[in-house]
Amino acid sequence: MSWFKRKTKGITTTTEEKKDTPKGLWYKSPTGKIIDTEELEKNFYVSPEDGYHVRIGSKEYFEILFDDNKFKELDANLESKDPLKFVDTKKYPDRLKSAQEKTKLKDAVRVGVGKSKGKDLVVACMDFAFIGGSMGSVVGEKIARAADYALKKKLPLMVISKSGGARMMEAALSLMQLAKTSVKLAQLAEAKLPYISLCTDPTTGGTTASFAMLGDINISEPGALIGFAGPRVVKDTTGKDLPEGFQSAEFLLEHGFLDFITVRKELKNKVNQYIDLIMNQPLRA
Repeated sequence: MSWFKRKTKGITTTTEEKKDTPKGLWYKSPTGKIIDTEELEKNFYVSPEDGYHVRIGSKEYFEILFDDNKFKELDANLESKDPLKFVDTKKYPDRLKSAQEKTKLKDAVRVGVGKSKGKDLVVACMDFAFIGGSMGSVVGEKIARAADYALKKKLPLMVISKSGGARMMEAALSLMQLAKTSVKLAQLAEAKLPYISLCTDPTTGGTTASFAMLGDINISEPGALIGFAGPRVVKDTTGKDLPEGFQSAEFLLEHGFLDFITVRKELKNKVNQYIDLIMNQPLRA
């Protein structure tokens, strides 16, 4: 059966259920804790009782990382095309238009450059709300251009991943972005400029298989789902039972795939401490 006809079997999740930042006066975390949404926002969208990190997008991450939320957005108007004339339950251009209207974004990644604790930083941040943060040609191109900008200006680069993987509507063109972004990050390494990869919930598929795991340091938020394929696919492929929570950030840290896990309120400090150390600059308070 075609993947886009599976909803007849009841295997589907409505767009309304795929929420990121909460709406309304109150937010209920998966562990049942209830918090006022204004208080949640002040606490970096982290539930204070159980530490649950609510999914957020580029808008919120830029507010956290850039001083006074001041930054310049790079390549803001890049948009995806439809060279394959792809159609599933709707035409790809119609799906893009719908996502753009809903999210007010052009595609699944935004790139900003600004001051973070007084020093320039380039940040590429993915938005899961835009077609599941899927990696298409525009995502790969914007990350590649972000690396080029960092190379030209001799600045550190940070990529915040939040993605379901490659964008199937672009097929092989999407998969080509794995190689393109990896080459650009290799150039950044040759220039001895730091690249920080932050994996957030979820980081999966081709994103994990490329830039998300190529950082000079790979870090994550608590409880993030990080992996390539889903548990069922991995089990069917390996023929083995899987350890509980084997795709959680904590499991990956224990087995050496991550350098450290940081809570969101400490993210700005942790990132800048690393940049200061690697670039041999005085530590900033």
